[in-house]
Amino acid sequence: MAQKKTTMYKCGECGYTRPTWLGRCPECGTWNSLEECFIDPNSVSHSFDGGASKKNTPVLLSQVNPLENSRLNTGIDEFDRVLGGGAMKKSVILIGGEPGIGKSTLLLQTAASIAKNTAEKVLYVSGEESAGQIKGRADRLNLDSTGISLLCSMRLEDIKETLVSLNPVFAVIDSIQTVYSLEAGVIPGTINQLKFCANELIGWAKERDCVLVMSAHVTKDGNIAGPKSLEHMVDTVVSFERNDDDIRFLRAGKNRFGSVDELGLFLMTEKGLEGIGDPSAMFLTKREGRPPAGVANTAVFEGSRIFIVEIQALTVPAKSSISRVYSDKIDSARVARVAAVLEKKTGLTFSNQDIYINVAGGVKLSESAIDAALAASLYSARTGIEMEENSVLTGELSLAGEIRPVQRLKLRVKTAKELGFKKVYAPESEEGAFRIRTVQELVKIIAEKGRKTETNP
Repeated sequence: MAQKKTTMYKCGECGYTRPTWLGRCPECGTWNSLEECFIDPNSVSHSFDGGASKKNTPVLLSQVNPLENSRLNTGIDEFDRVLGGGAMKKSVILIGGEPGIGKSTLLLQTAASIAKNTAEKVLYVSGEESAGQIKGRADRLNLDSTGISLLCSMRLEDIKETLVSLNPVFAVIDSIQTVYSLEAGVIPGTINQLKFCANELIGWAKERDCVLVMSAHVTKDGNIAGPKSLEHMVDTVVSFERNDDDIRFLRAGKNRFGSVDELGLFLMTEKGLEGIGDPSAMFLTKREGRPPAGVANTAVFEGSRIFIVEIQALTVPAKSSISRVYSDKIDSARVARVAAVLEKKTGLTFSNQDIYINVAGGVKLSESAIDAALAASLYSARTGIEMEENSVLTGELSLAGEIRPVQRLKLRVKTAKELGFKKVYAPESEEGAFRIRTVQELVKIIAEKGRKTETNP
């Protein structure tokens, strides 16, 4: 005989449960945090095994098979690159990005690719779209959806039953913020709901040869919405970004099974997301003749690949008594530090200037090897002297004005030469490169080999 549901009140902050409502949680002291929830004795057990889950016992680490968690190839090279060579089985991936950036498109393409290439069971759970909308997207992208099982539900209990019965090798939850359980409250997206539902799903994936991918909403700052503990619970955290064009950037902020330095590049087309296999020259602006003042090229490492990027600088008289730095692709503190070193070592004034910094292509740069090119672009913008044509600069700038060595210089020089750059300036002696040791030497080279066009007041 089926038992009736029991009404309980659970704290959204600490999870404390009691049968009656209180204005303040007795456990954590938070006001108005108790929410109504239901305990259903007839629902699937928390263990996903109907209450018959086996007890875990310790094993000798020396007897553990390191190849037990094999990787699952997603069939999308750029996605595999960011994940470290494929998705590790028994792992959970959290992917976040702003609305409309292509998270659902990427996950649907991945699900179709795995279902086609492996002939394994694949489950796609959607709490935001109807079955007709997802089928329409699959048809627009010309995807083979015959191997994908689709569940449109927000209830955790429905998802649990489907996972147990289907036992897929790849499962998508789109998105985790829409999933709710009556045992954690009746409102999806709360902190308590996120922790409870994510923990249930992660526990299931860890016990089976399944890759679980959860998409997540983001805040206006671009961070994954919800508690930070959600990122600690998963194995890999991937962020989806874009520039002003149709280019998408895929980065791993956390990866227990690979590097976090890899960058995946996609182009959004009518057929969905297409990986950019050779992006070496995509961030360079094609122009005839010498570059304008304020432009300098540098070679940066993103994981296992080298990109030649163009840094653009503009200096104008400050509009107020306080100068400002406007830079969203390079850390503004780095820009201010490089400008201060230039002012100290060359006598060129930046303290009365507003500084604008941009990176062609919209990629964000954080590597210290860009310092020399950033200094060159700032000096060029401030003096109006154009940089030498077909030149690349690389090196880290110290507070003493020294240009310090960088890692993998040989590969940087080789890539620049292959792309047709005639001059590479670097802090170390390397075949095909010209050595520069200080920022004064760098400024002297610009002044001698550059061409003055316009000087800022």
